[in-house]
Amino acid sequence: MTIAVGDRLPDVKLVKATAEGPEQVQSSDYFKDKTVALFCVPGAFTPTCSAKHLPGYVEKADELKAKGVDEIVATAVNDAFVLGAWNQAAGSQDITMLADGNGEFAKATGLDADFSGFGMGQRAQRYSMLVEDGVVKQLNVEAPGDFSVSSAEHMLGQM
Repeated sequence: MTIAVGDRLPDVKLVKATAEGPEQVQSSDYFKDKTVALFCVPGAFTPTCSAKHLPGYVEKADELKAKGVDEIVATAVNDAFVLGAWNQAAGSQDITMLADGNGEFAKATGLDADFSGFGMGQRAQRYSMLVEDGVVKQLNVEAPGDFSVSSAEHMLGQM
């Protein structure tokens, strides 16, 4: 079953990319007591993700924070080293990278996807969500191949 507005995020381990190296975090603890703009990409360094998705959240970070977002989090079924390198190459200090290397978060939310036809294996769909104290307040899942409703601009329009 796919996660929906009003649902609590699944409680799984994720790995935060930090300057000191990977840091394991428990999702239930990580999203507690804060408002998070969370977006997910099928893969770091992929064309749409690098050209549009991440840059949009970097560009709109101040506006999101002005609307009450405490933290902007990107996730993907990649390891923390890849997400850390992607943030260094195209991101900013305003974006926290939480790796879902084994796809456990993707599966637990029901937002997993099979990208085997592209040689990418099991990944996650492209989406965004606004999360308050671990509860989904907004959920924007893209149709395959699209990029519009998961953008930072779309999220700002919902706030």
